[in-house]
Amino acid sequence: MRKPPRLYFSFRSPRSWLAVRQLTERWPEAPDAITFVPHWVPEDGLRTALAEADSSFLDTPISRAKHEYLLTDTNRLVHRLGYRMVWPADMDVDWAVPHLAWLYARQQGRGWDFYQAAVRARWEQGENISDPGVLAGLAIEAGIDPAGAIGAAADPTLREAAVQALAGAYDDDIFAVPYFIVGRHRFWGLERLDGFLDALHAAGVRR
Repeated sequence: MRKPPRLYFSFRSPRSWLAVRQLTERWPEAPDAITFVPHWVPEDGLRTALAEADSSFLDTPISRAKHEYLLTDTNRLVHRLGYRMVWPADMDVDWAVPHLAWLYARQQGRGWDFYQAAVRARWEQGENISDPGVLAGLAIEAGIDPAGAIGAAADPTLREAAVQALAGAYDDDIFAVPYFIVGRHRFWGLERLDGFLDALHAAGVRR
C-alpha cells in the first residue's frame, strides 16, 4: 500500500460515531494502526483556501425523506447495539471548531483522547461541542491546553492542516462518512465495517 489505511470521520455524524465505536470495540489498537482523518463541511474561508490549493469539497445534500430515514435508522441501530445516545438539540454548531481542536490535540499526541471526549459529549450527552465552555472541558479531559483547543480554529498552522485534510478527502473522492480506505479498497458506511476489517487482514495489517 502506498498510503496507510485511512478512516474519514466526522463529529457531526452519529453513524461515524457508531462505526468508530464498533471498530475500536472489535479492534482496540485501531487508533494506533490506521490514520484518522477529520471531515466536515468547510466554511467559506476554508473553501477559499481549498480553491487556492486547486482542491474542492464534494457536497452531497440529501432530501428531507432521506434525512428522516437516517434519523429513524440511527435510533434503530443504537437500540440494537445497546448504546446510550442523546440527540443534540442545538442547530448552530460551528463544525470547524471541534475538528480543528482535534487537529490541535493530535499535534499534542492526544488526538484519540480528544476524540473520545468529544463523541461522548456530543452523542451521549447531547452537547454543543463548538461552545467554548464545553470545548474547554473536553480539552481538560483530553489532557491538552484549553486555550489552544479553543483557539485552534483561528490558528494558521492548524487551518493549513485542515485544508490538507479536506484536500486529501477530495483526492480520495470522499462524499460522506464514515469512509474506510485500504489500498485500492473503499468502504462507505457502518455496514461495511466487516469488509474494511477483511481488507486490512488481506493487506497484512495485524490486529
